[in-house]
Amino acid sequence: MAFELKPLPFPKESLGPTMSTSTLEHHHEKHHAGYVKKLNELIAGTKYASSDLESIIRATARGQGKDPTKEKTIFNNAAQVWNHDFFWESIAPNGGGSLPDPVLKRINASFGSQENFRDRFVEASVEQFGSGWAWLVSKDGKLEIVTTHDADNPLTSGQHALWTCDLWEHAYYLDYQHERAEFVKAVIEHIANWQFVGKRLVEVERDRAA
Repeated sequence: MAFELKPLPFPKESLGPTMSTSTLEHHHEKHHAGYVKKLNELIAGTKYASSDLESIIRATARGQGKDPTKEKTIFNNAAQVWNHDFFWESIAPNGGGSLPDPVLKRINASFGSQENFRDRFVEASVEQFGSGWAWLVSKDGKLEIVTTHDADNPLTSGQHALWTCDLWEHAYYLDYQHERAEFVKAVIEHIANWQFVGKRLVEVERDRAA
């Protein structure tokens, strides 16, 4: 199948001042679109041509095929498509603020408070060296904060992603320059889509019970 760039789930002008229209134009229409285009080129005529995105990611994560270099390139582009799709769902206009009760209870149980979660997430994001992603994940029913390098994501490690923040420089440099901590904090406080986290928690718990 040929993958398509999903439209943003919100108007690109709607996340200011946390994330500017210019940043979203470059991030979604250039970087994200570029990963989709490259992925389609790489899988054309291969055994992955009719596979879904998650299957491609899991199959190429270790680069153990006949051509490990190409497998790794396919993984990088497929994972970045998935990561960005997930990131756009993780943010929303008028986000941030109070958490829905089911989410707040889980956050408090794992991190002590919403503020502690924010601080630990920002700290982990700053400590991530170079490009990558910071994630709130569920593993064996417990909530954790993890970071991944470059295109890596929780799909390859038995974790279930609940929320993410992009730590690549193209996600924040136009608006925040080198201040990654300020960017991540602003995203959490002002545009984090906690309703999406609640939806993901329900899905993960349902799958664990199945």
